[in-house]
Amino acid sequence: MALNACYRLTRCVLQVAESRTVAVRALASRSRCLYRQAGVSADLWTRSFSAADQPAVSVTYEQIKKLLVTRSGVVIDVREPWELREYGSIPGSINVPLGQVIAALQLKPEEFKEKYGGEMPMVGERLIFTCLAGVRSPKALEAAQSLGYSK
Repeated sequence: MALNACYRLTRCVLQVAESRTVAVRALASRSRCLYRQAGVSADLWTRSFSAADQPAVSVTYEQIKKLLVTRSGVVIDVREPWELREYGSIPGSINVPLGQVIAALQLKPEEFKEKYGGEMPMVGERLIFTCLAGVRSPKALEAAQSLGYSK
């Protein structure tokens, strides 16, 4: 019986992950499976399987461009430097590899700028994390939220 429930949960999680409509999040908070139903929004799926209070928000390239032009937030790319060289990056984004996010967001603003080449985001400022496949950016978001970043 328990094995059957585990199988259903695994199958359900894989369906969500394969659909790529939601960010893959830490799946530790819920143990029951929600069956995919017609009309279920991506937001509901994210909330159903997320340990965070607020689900990750997906943004379009145009929204990121507008944010960078108006300087109303900071875009942090959490990929490794070699990935930026191989696949390119969003102009105006700051590269902070995932393993350094917590330490980077605790630096003094001058140290952050010297090490990463961009202005350090303030706690109340809007943050957007990017990566290649959408796996690392939710982890970076959770790390930032643990340090008090909320937007």
